[in-house]
Amino acid sequence: MKLNNLKPAEGSTHSRRRIGRGPGSGLGGTSTRGHKGAKARSGYKKKVGFEGGQMPLQRRLPKSGFKNINHKEFFAVNLSTLQKLAEAKGYTKIGVEELVAAGLTNGKEPVKVLANGELKAKIDVVANAFSKKAEEAIKAVGGNATII
Repeated sequence: MKLNNLKPAEGSTHSRRRIGRGPGSGLGGTSTRGHKGAKARSGYKKKVGFEGGQMPLQRRLPKSGFKNINHKEFFAVNLSTLQKLAEAKGYTKIGVEELVAAGLTNGKEPVKVLANGELKAKIDVVANAFSKKAEEAIKAVGGNATII
């Protein structure tokens, strides 16, 4: 057996339908498109959410709320996480690079330090943002909170 001798199994392949090739083919005339209407015309593309002229779902439902286009999504790091990291690795300065090395963040999103947990070690923390309580807690133990 060689590659040039291979053939598909008997009956497993079919020749494609050739529509619009005259009445003898059985697929002439309207060429499977039916009579009139948008779908019978050339260049027809259905709009996203189109429901055949019925009021679409996105227009039937009431609108509410507000989406702030200037909203920034932060990766949250708690003080308890920083404490564990300082104990495990012996860090005195923790920045984004250290968090990436520990596998906590990918380094693409900005980091915000939150005041969840307790901080005992004196650590210099470098991040994109701090909550007020987190900044106070870092300074209370003698560390520095530096904003990038």
